[in-house]
Amino acid sequence: MGTVIAIISVSLLPLQNLDDLTPTYFMGFFKAMVSGLLMTVYEVTINQLYDVKIDKVNKPNLPLASGDLSMRTGIAIASSSLLMSLAMGIMLRSPPFLLALIIWFLLGSAYSVDKYVLGRPIAITRTLMFAVAITCCFCFVISVLKDIPDEDGDREFGIRTLTVILGKESVLWLCVYVLFIAYGAAVIVGLTSSPYLLSKLVTIISHSMLATLLWHEARTVDLSSKVSTLSFYMFIWKLHYVECLIIPFVRL
Repeated sequence: MGTVIAIISVSLLPLQNLDDLTPTYFMGFFKAMVSGLLMTVYEVTINQLYDVKIDKVNKPNLPLASGDLSMRTGIAIASSSLLMSLAMGIMLRSPPFLLALIIWFLLGSAYSVDKYVLGRPIAITRTLMFAVAITCCFCFVISVLKDIPDEDGDREFGIRTLTVILGKESVLWLCVYVLFIAYGAAVIVGLTSSPYLLSKLVTIISHSMLATLLWHEARTVDLSSKVSTLSFYMFIWKLHYVECLIIPFVRL
C-alpha cells in the first residue's frame, strides 16, 4: 500500500498540466508501479529470510517464521522478484528510475545483510528536494521506531538497536522530535517559499494538523505494551501515507 501511494505521489510531481497525461505517461507509470511492487516483495522477503529466528519471537505469524513457507521458497520469491523488478527497470529505459531501483535494492539488502516520460530535461526542483528531505525523515523514523515493539527479541539475540542501547522512551521521543522538526520546516517553507495560494494553504494547514495528531498520539503510547507501541508504529506509517498524498500539492 505504501509503495503504491509513494509511486503515485512521485509520478505526479513532474506534471504541469492535463496535456502531460498522455498514453506514454500512463505506460511509464504502469511499468514503474509494477517494478516498484516487485522490489517491495524482494525487500520484505529478504528481510524475513534474514530475520526468521528473531521473527519467531517477535512476529511468529509471518509466513517464514510460522513455517507456512520454506526457506527455499522464500529465496525463490526474493530472487525472482528482484530479477523481474530490475528487468522492468531496464525495459523502461530510464537511467534515473533504474538507479533508484538499484539504490532501493542496495538499501533493502543492507538493512537485512521527467526526461524519460514527459520529454523534458531532468530538473532538481525545490519541490523535489522538499519531497526527498521529508521522505528521508520518515525513513529514519520508521526504521528506528520499528525496533521498539521488537526489543525483547533483539535483546535476546544480542542485536544492539537504538532501542536496546538508549531505551524505548528516548527512541520514541527522538522519532517524534525528528518529525516535529520536519513538519515545522514544512510550515515555514509553505509560508515563505510557495508562490501559489492553494499550495501554501495545503502545506501549512496539513502539516500543522499532522503535527498536532502526532503529539496527541505520542502522549498516549504505553511503552510497556507491545500492542500500544506497535499501534503507534503503524500510525507513523499512516502519517507517511498522508505525506505522500500531500507532496503533489507542494509547489515551491
